[in-house]
Amino acid sequence: MTDIAPDLTARAGAAEPGFGDYVRLLKPRVMSLVVFTALAGMLAAPSVVHPVEAFAALVCIAVGAGASGALNMWYDADIDAEMARTKGRPVPTGQVEPGEALALGLGLSILSVTMLGLFANPLAAALLAFTIFFYAVIYTMWLKRATPQNIVIGGAAGAFPPMIAWAAVTGEVTLAPVLMFLVIFLWTPPHFWALALWRRADYAKVSVPMLPVVAGDAETRRQIWIYSLLLAPVAVAPAFTVAGGPIYLAVSVLATADFLRRAWTVSRRDAASAEADRFRAEKKLFGVSILYLFAIFGAFIADFALRAAVGPLAWPVWF
Repeated sequence: MTDIAPDLTARAGAAEPGFGDYVRLLKPRVMSLVVFTALAGMLAAPSVVHPVEAFAALVCIAVGAGASGALNMWYDADIDAEMARTKGRPVPTGQVEPGEALALGLGLSILSVTMLGLFANPLAAALLAFTIFFYAVIYTMWLKRATPQNIVIGGAAGAFPPMIAWAAVTGEVTLAPVLMFLVIFLWTPPHFWALALWRRADYAKVSVPMLPVVAGDAETRRQIWIYSLLLAPVAVAPAFTVAGGPIYLAVSVLATADFLRRAWTVSRRDAASAEADRFRAEKKLFGVSILYLFAIFGAFIADFALRAAVGPLAWPVWF
C-alpha cells in the first residue's frame, strides 16, 4: 500500500483547522450512540448517584469515545484518503495534521480515564482505559487490516459503554450489564456487514480484509443471518433482569422480530438482485439497525422512567 503520510503532512498546512475539524476527529455520530447506551446502562443500574456525578461520568465516557475516534483517524489516514466514505475526514483532507490528531487522542484518553476514576471509581476508569486501548490498538492497528473477523472481535470496543456506566454507578459488573454488552457485540456484525456489502469496493481498494472482500457476498449474507439469530434471544434476555421491565420486553420482541425479518431478506438476496437495486435492502438494514439499537436502549430508559413514576414493579427477575 502506498505510504501517503508525507503527502498528508505537506497538505496539512494549506488551511487553518477550525473547531469543527477537531470535533469531526472525535466521530460525534458514534459518540452520540456511545452516550445514549451509557446513559441507559447508568439509569438501569439498581443504584443511584448524584446527578452531577452521573453527568460527569457520562462526559468522561463520551470524551473517551472521542479519543478513540481521534486515534483511529490518525492511524487510518492512509486508507481513509482512498475510500469514498472516509476521504473527507479532517486528516486525509489536510485540515488537521496527523500529529495533532494523535496528540488530541492521547490527551483526551488520559484526561477521560483520570477524571472518570476521580468522579466514579477505579473499576469504571479501568474499563474505559481498556476500551480505548482495545479500539485504538487491538482493532484499529491490528485486527482491522489482519483478519475478516475484524469487526466481530473489534466490535467489543463499542459494546463497553453501558458496562462502564453501570460500573460507574454500582462499582461492580453483574449479569445485566454483561447482557447489554452482548446485545451491542452481537448487533455489530450484521450492522457493519450490511454496510460492507455495498462498500465492498472501497475496502478491496485499500486491502482491508472485510468479510465480503475475503469470503464473498454469499458468505457475508449467511453470517448476517447467523449473528442476527444469535442476537435475538440475547436482546430479549435483559427484560428478566433488574435492568429490564415490561416496556423493554415489548420493545425488544417487536424490534428484534423486525430486525430478523430484514436480516432474512438480506441473507436471501444474490449479487445480481443487490446490484440491480443498488443494495437497497442492505442499506435499509444498515440504517434500521441504528434505530434498532436506539430503540433497545431507549426501552431501558423508558422502564427506568416507569419505575420512577409508579414505584418498583412486581416484575420477574429470572437471572
